[in-house]
Amino acid sequence: MRTADRIGAVILLALPVAYAATAARRYTSWNATGPGSGFFPFWLGLVLAVLATLLLVSAVRETHPGPAWLPRGHGAARLVVVVVATAVFIALMPVLGMALGTVLFLAVLLKALEGHSWAATVGVAVGVAIANWAVFTWWLRVPFPVGVLGF
Repeated sequence: MRTADRIGAVILLALPVAYAATAARRYTSWNATGPGSGFFPFWLGLVLAVLATLLLVSAVRETHPGPAWLPRGHGAARLVVVVVATAVFIALMPVLGMALGTVLFLAVLLKALEGHSWAATVGVAVGVAIANWAVFTWWLRVPFPVGVLGF
């Protein structure tokens, strides 16, 4: 049995159960006009709980220990870069804003970890930031955090 898989499955089981329970307790599943605000979260949580249960059963039945769950050497260094870049991205979001933060975050990952050319790095980072902004701010009307530069 792989301990990491079992722990991960238990965590992945607890989260959707709590999510579905909160949706059932706090929101309406069905109203006079059809599905309410709790309908989708409840069923999503239920489906995720079933999938996590299948993962847990599979992890308990597995007898081969499998590879180490954390990478070593170069893989560990890459993992640290991603974790640190994500933490810096989150910490600087109030200052930089979501759009500029996304560009810088993706630029670090694409250039430092993947070694892409500057043209590809800048193109992908700016393109993803624009698409991200367009979907959330323009289409869904969810405001992004705005930095000191105003975007």
